[in-house]
Amino acid sequence: MNKVSRQPRENRVNLIRLSVGFTVSAVACAIPWVALTSVILPAVLEDINAAGKESMLGTINAVGSVVALLANVIFGTFSDLTRSRFGKRTPWIIIGGLIAGGAMALLALNQHSFPMILLLWCTAQLGYNVMLAPFVATMSDRIPDEVRGTISGFYGAGIAAGQTIGNLVGARLLKADNGLTHGWLLGAAVFAAIGIVTVIIWPREGDNRGESDESFSVKRILESFRPPKNAPDFYYALVGRTLMMGGYWMINTYLLYIAQDYIFAGNANATTLAAELIASMALITLAVSLVAALGAGPITDLIGRRKLPVALASVMFAIGSAMPLIFHSALGMYLFAGIAGLGYGVYNAIDQALNVSVLPNPDEAGKDLGILNLANTLSMVVGSLMTSAIVVIVKNMTHTSTTPTSAYTVVFIVAIIVVLIAAWLIMRIKKVK
Repeated sequence: MNKVSRQPRENRVNLIRLSVGFTVSAVACAIPWVALTSVILPAVLEDINAAGKESMLGTINAVGSVVALLANVIFGTFSDLTRSRFGKRTPWIIIGGLIAGGAMALLALNQHSFPMILLLWCTAQLGYNVMLAPFVATMSDRIPDEVRGTISGFYGAGIAAGQTIGNLVGARLLKADNGLTHGWLLGAAVFAAIGIVTVIIWPREGDNRGESDESFSVKRILESFRPPKNAPDFYYALVGRTLMMGGYWMINTYLLYIAQDYIFAGNANATTLAAELIASMALITLAVSLVAALGAGPITDLIGRRKLPVALASVMFAIGSAMPLIFHSALGMYLFAGIAGLGYGVYNAIDQALNVSVLPNPDEAGKDLGILNLANTLSMVVGSLMTSAIVVIVKNMTHTSTTPTSAYTVVFIVAIIVVLIAAWLIMRIKKVK
């Protein structure tokens, strides 16, 4: 295999521009994505079939995640191999955003057909990951290791802020006239524009047509799915992130249903109360996760440690997830938002830098980060299917079509166990302190 030259490291001004680009993109993408995933999509499915909502949501997330999984690896490899006057990452970032935006625009027009929702959501997942794979690989290409934790921290802060604002936006849209349609249109506008905006903020990627070339081939694409050999730390990071984010999505994908069927079960105003609860939780999580994310990255660069903070952040998320079990009320969810949000903020700030540090071959950063980013898609599969399965099993055991509160008690317990296993796996990494 021919080696390709990597993008030259950047000066201070360009590093600032890259940091701003990573942060803006993270915030912008996370807001509509979480609003749609955690609030709008569950509400649409409940309108279609209230009794089967959990199963439908699990199916959509599982199939969509498989599409995302394949897209992440394939287009990470494509970006490694691309030679153009605009560089190897830029074209894919723009194209992916446009695909995702177009799919969400069509979803606004097709909210009453489960097959169409499934098809278009998978298309949106495809576009998002066509954009995401080269986007994350840029961190390996252009960010030196000594400041990677800081920039990863800004990126993590952007994700944390965007996700919490996304829950807030989703809750507001849920109570608004035509709010579900407006949610899809918001996603369409943001994703269609964000790829273009990001590459404008970043210093222009250089013309790479002079780099050693390796042509596209079926063999090369198949090789993109071949994980690196003799890289145990890589796999600890991969499985650890998959389980941590799996625990996260077990709860957050079903947040609307948890609020309705666990916290406010039996209340005639459960949907309204759920929307208000989610909005309040979002504000709490926003405050703590921003502080955590902005502080954690620079601190880890200063102390030269990333493994232990990531593991401790996972433990903190587990502690937060126990709060709704101890306090079966809105208070428990507020404590979850604060404690788990703090852990999640620290985790997002550091984990991407840790992932880059365990890459076995910088010349295949796009491919290997594509495999590591499978954790993001696999985690949604794991989380959605586990919660869906738990709910279905408990419904069958209790012989009811409505969701008993005991189902989500089990969900929280399993999520805690999964996240603690993730922390243990991260601590087994040897290459990173």
